[in-house]
Amino acid sequence: MHEYSIVTSLLELCEENAKKEGSEKITKVEVKIGRLSGVEPYLLQSAFDTFKEKTICEEAKFIMHIQDVVIRCRNCDKEFTLKENEFTCPECKSFDIETIDGEGMYLMRLEME
Repeated sequence: MHEYSIVTSLLELCEENAKKEGSEKITKVEVKIGRLSGVEPYLLQSAFDTFKEKTICEEAKFIMHIQDVVIRCRNCDKEFTLKENEFTCPECKSFDIETIDGEGMYLMRLEME
């Protein structure tokens, strides 16, 4: 379950940012998780709740924004958000597409005191 290692890295990143800002407490952690990232939101939430104890994030709310897959068609040069995992252009049906968003996980925002 790689969600544990993700949360460990996330908590380290939170600690680093809080230290830079001279903060002693983080009250909210917001992340964006792409549908194709391989991260299971439920497991990530569980891991965060488990590992945040006795850290600067102990009382932090954990907010996840799930990012749909966004593609650009190289054939007709249009962008689309996919609701299903059908990797063809909805406009021209081309398979010549590139993924623009929805594959990664990003720390979007921290609220600190």
